[in-house]
Amino acid sequence: MKLIEHFVNGKIIPGSSDKKGKVFNPATGEQESEVRLASKSDLDNAVEVAKKAFETWSLKPPLQRARIIFKFKELIEKNSDELTKLIVSEHGKVYEDARGSLTRGLEVVEFACGIPHLLKGEFSENVGTNVDSWSIRQPLGVVAGITPFNFPAMVPMWMFPIAIACGNTFILKPSEKDPSCAIRLAELLTEAGLPEGVFNVINGDKEAVDAILENKDIKAVSFVGSTPIAKYIYENSAKNEKRVQALGGAKNHLVVMPDCDLDGAVNGLMGAAYGSAGERCMAQSVAVAVGDIGDELVSRLSKKAEALKVGPGMDKASEMGPLVTKEHLEKVTSYVDLGVEEGAKLVVDGRGLKLQGYENGFYIGGCLFDHVNKDMRIYKEEIFGPVLSVVRVKTFEEAAKLINDHEYGNGVSIYTRDGDAGRTFASKIQVGMVGINVPIPVPMAFHSFGGWKRSLFGDSGMHGMEGIKFYTKLKTVTSRWPSGVRSNAEFVMPTMK
Repeated sequence: MKLIEHFVNGKIIPGSSDKKGKVFNPATGEQESEVRLASKSDLDNAVEVAKKAFETWSLKPPLQRARIIFKFKELIEKNSDELTKLIVSEHGKVYEDARGSLTRGLEVVEFACGIPHLLKGEFSENVGTNVDSWSIRQPLGVVAGITPFNFPAMVPMWMFPIAIACGNTFILKPSEKDPSCAIRLAELLTEAGLPEGVFNVINGDKEAVDAILENKDIKAVSFVGSTPIAKYIYENSAKNEKRVQALGGAKNHLVVMPDCDLDGAVNGLMGAAYGSAGERCMAQSVAVAVGDIGDELVSRLSKKAEALKVGPGMDKASEMGPLVTKEHLEKVTSYVDLGVEEGAKLVVDGRGLKLQGYENGFYIGGCLFDHVNKDMRIYKEEIFGPVLSVVRVKTFEEAAKLINDHEYGNGVSIYTRDGDAGRTFASKIQVGMVGINVPIPVPMAFHSFGGWKRSLFGDSGMHGMEGIKFYTKLKTVTSRWPSGVRSNAEFVMPTMK
């Protein structure tokens, strides 16, 4: 059986630990490989390599770093089919969705190509008599990323292109459920000319995560995952004096106003709720039906959900693939069971789906609940599967209050033709990313990604200028070049004269 190892100092290396994880093909349910899980010493050794590489990488002019990122971009495009198939084989999402996620990661690579411009500081001449002042941004050192299973290319690429373009060296700890894509990205970076030790991949579980949090030479940690783990990462990073951006869970709402383009709202919900089998932090898992739109909304959604084509990710006819593991399938199924127990109306039941020839795959069909209320666990908690809940409210104000009262604040959308409702919604809603007649409001790479409330721990979002600021430290220099006799010491607060 294939064994997936670590990538350190420009090459594949075996780890010191005998611990291994199982990697499955979700479409078939068969184990296809094993992954070596790192020990603390494996992580610490990789950090030493990255620390040494930082000494020279950080001194390279931004233009030279950008040229390597440009080459990496070219190699991603050249190898996009291979990378997409790797994502499909270990995550399970359909091919076109996997390719789209790779493209969204590539957009951050493209953004990082502009690093010479993005790192330009500010200069003020003559802030005082013959005194100039300027600011510069310098890299932190060794930084780390801990990334989830649902986007094995996109989320790491939200982190490391900007980090290394800024002059840092990087340790990536990808999900042990689908680690192959990270290793291939590391190989392509090396092929692009990235010096050894600048980008390293350590596969592992909680032991590797804790080793990252405890290692004093790691200056910053980026994380995407569930809220309980994000909080753990945030607290322990802060305790160990690291910068941290920890993106947590979500319960994203899509408000359907009575005046909206209902076909557009239904199609938007279908893709946003069932795309990638709901395994997205930006999935729309709650439809808020305002006024008398509920019956028609549920009727149209149910017809489409029942017709949803579920199958293996490499089948061009498939609209939704399997879940990532058997354990996750059982978790999502248990939430559907719970919704029935809580009294919600299960309009479309996707449980127990078996596909001919893929009987052992981790499949569930699209599920649709109606008459869900805010006290139910299926409303409160992140299910992370293809389960859409419809909540009915009477007014726009009630819909906004429902969303603002929820503990998560990652993404939200509204479908309406009323410009005043759209503007008020965008201004007053307590959520980090807002869509107006857009189902999944993921910002472009030159803006920044990040939620509010318990969807983000730390004060920095990802990519865009937020990413530049996170991976650099600010230095401000004030300078005077006196031409005469040195002045006497002054023992008062200096002011500019």
